[in-house]
Amino acid sequence: MSDVGTAPPGPHPSPSRHVELLVSGMTCAACAMRIEKKLNRLEGVRATVNYATEKASVDVNGEQPTEALIAAVEAAGYGATLPAPPGAPPATATGTDPADARTDELRRRFVATAVLSAPVLVLSMVPALQFRFWQWAAFALAAPVATWGAWPFHRVAVKNLRAATASMDTLISVGVAAAFGWSTWALFLGGAGEPGMTMPMSLSFSLSSQRTGDAGHHLYLEVASSVVVFILLGRFLEARAKRSAGAALRALLSLGAREASVRRDGREVLVPVDQLRPGDEVVVRPGEKIAADGVVIEGSSAVDRSLLTGESVPVEIGVGDRAVGATVNVGGRIVVAVDRVGADTVLAQMARLVEAAQAGKAPVQRLADRVAAVFVPVVILLAVATFGFWATNSDRLADAFTAAVAVLIIACPCALGLATPTALLVGTGRGAQLGIVIKGPEILESTRRVDTIVLDKTGTITEGRMALAEVVPLGGHDADEVLRLVGALETASEHPIGRAVADAAARRFGPLPAVEQFAASAGHGVTGVVEGRRVQAGRPDGLDDGARERAAGFEAQGATVVAGHVDGEAAALLVVTDTIRPTSPAAVAALRRLGLRPVLLTGDNARTAATVAAAVGIDDVIAEVLPADKAATVADLQRRGHVVAMVGDGVNDAAALAGADLGIAMGAGTDVAIEAGDLTLVRSDPASIADAIELSRRTLATIKGNLFWAFAYNVAMIPLAASGLLDPLLAGLAMASSSVFVVSNSLRLRRFRPSRDAR
Repeated sequence: MSDVGTAPPGPHPSPSRHVELLVSGMTCAACAMRIEKKLNRLEGVRATVNYATEKASVDVNGEQPTEALIAAVEAAGYGATLPAPPGAPPATATGTDPADARTDELRRRFVATAVLSAPVLVLSMVPALQFRFWQWAAFALAAPVATWGAWPFHRVAVKNLRAATASMDTLISVGVAAAFGWSTWALFLGGAGEPGMTMPMSLSFSLSSQRTGDAGHHLYLEVASSVVVFILLGRFLEARAKRSAGAALRALLSLGAREASVRRDGREVLVPVDQLRPGDEVVVRPGEKIAADGVVIEGSSAVDRSLLTGESVPVEIGVGDRAVGATVNVGGRIVVAVDRVGADTVLAQMARLVEAAQAGKAPVQRLADRVAAVFVPVVILLAVATFGFWATNSDRLADAFTAAVAVLIIACPCALGLATPTALLVGTGRGAQLGIVIKGPEILESTRRVDTIVLDKTGTITEGRMALAEVVPLGGHDADEVLRLVGALETASEHPIGRAVADAAARRFGPLPAVEQFAASAGHGVTGVVEGRRVQAGRPDGLDDGARERAAGFEAQGATVVAGHVDGEAAALLVVTDTIRPTSPAAVAALRRLGLRPVLLTGDNARTAATVAAAVGIDDVIAEVLPADKAATVADLQRRGHVVAMVGDGVNDAAALAGADLGIAMGAGTDVAIEAGDLTLVRSDPASIADAIELSRRTLATIKGNLFWAFAYNVAMIPLAASGLLDPLLAGLAMASSSVFVVSNSLRLRRFRPSRDAR
């Protein structure tokens, strides 16, 4: 997104703003680190550059203009532009997506160089096919490969030289130029151009004689051409795989409707979705997408939310229910009063969080970045040292040249740079498809360490839709009259239990009387004056023995009991029930399989909490906790040495979610849920809690596996090349293969299916 906010007048610093830049020209993690350092040298700038997404995420706290950020990137030898605004056509003249254009260009360059290089490779490796003047034919074919084919590497190497830096392309350019330059000298000046010259081939000079004759007869045309082909192939496969890795986010961004039918001036008007405004009434017919978030004001229907939440079964909605943009109406005609449009919708918030997570860096990536930043200069020094060693310890200068070129080509740190971001791209994208939003890459580490998971009861383990089941009069009071008075009192309450009582009273009696002097005490109840009478509703405390026994009986069955008092006398017990979600027992079992100890946390009484816990398989229960004390309960578990995850609805539980080692917010319908939770579950289904933790752990395991193999590859191959046991030809193939392996390993996350998944 472009930067927002302007500097206020006076000496005060301008407010922080966020700028995203599209960066071009990066070829490895070292490039990303170089740009990052350049940006972070600017006053008031904090930047992170992601090689896989080719973006710079910049926070500016000061007067730095966006032009200065772009200039800093360009000074480092790379390109930078602001992203196009949403809905704008691609920046290329042909209207093609830039990433697709780059992939197509790599494909064309690879095919052309492969066709030219194949005869060079065969002639160089099979002496029986080396006809008279074969070396000149090979030179004619290899020349365009080493120049035009390798031009992207040479161009970047020259830019790096001007900026007094080096990158992976520097290694490739120097290696290819050295191999082609040596061969050119040998052909024109060293005697290799003589008619009838033959050249046997071996893959290492230390195990057997690689080439015969004096140094002037050695040609490396197959190295100069084939290495370019292998690296172009790796770049092409890498670009295509990175494109696939980001496909889930692009699919998420494309889910929204393009047009909406809006009621205006008594008729329906078809308008582009970006022209919708809060308050518009949108008509949604069967088969159409809901254009924006809002509330149903007419009709009822079934809505398919699978593309947004992963739910396979349509959800019934009616008047008063929330409708989420990008979901599909599969039933009847409904009218939605829009209250969130554009960047405020659930879809836009999800996409923004997923994109931010993909642009971030997990702690495990920091070591790889530090290594990549110094890797290229170290490799160049190592190649020089290798050449010097073999030049003084071998009878042939060609041996020294072969080993040095192999070191340059094999040591590319590209796989290190791709290890983390590609796994994050795929993992967070797959999470978005399942209705799981991972807020940042550092969250992955938290999911691995968690050993205790605290589950809020209402709205998490239970449906959260309370309903009045029974009114039990006390002391000769009339049940209907008490319900009417208490229902009127609860109309001013936002608590789910209070709403259940108020709704039941409204359905039975119609409009209810007004309440005056309303007051609420969190966790205790509400009081007020209705028709001149003092009415109180809250916990069943201070009742006589008979009333307490009756309340205890209802609570033992899992119900919640509200005591209604009128003018200071206990007047009735109002029994409110909530239904346990059908997936809760399986969800608790899945959490146990992941090695987590579930704990039920609720403000309800101990008997009700114990009944619910037993029904879903939870042994540890913490009941009668006030909303303000939930965070303290989490802190107490942490003091006892537990690493705690907290699951809640993101509103009453915001403090506990923020204080936990891992906060998991159920439902993305509120801003508080998104801000408070580290993981946000769009689908309010407890089964998705285990899905989120399992996916996060799988993504972290993939990152660590990628980093291990990337490090192991360089640790094993560089000494092998320096020892003269690896031909530059095989070095180029191995280097390209390492990057492709890392990306392909990350792409396996696209096939992630939760272990408990029975959908």
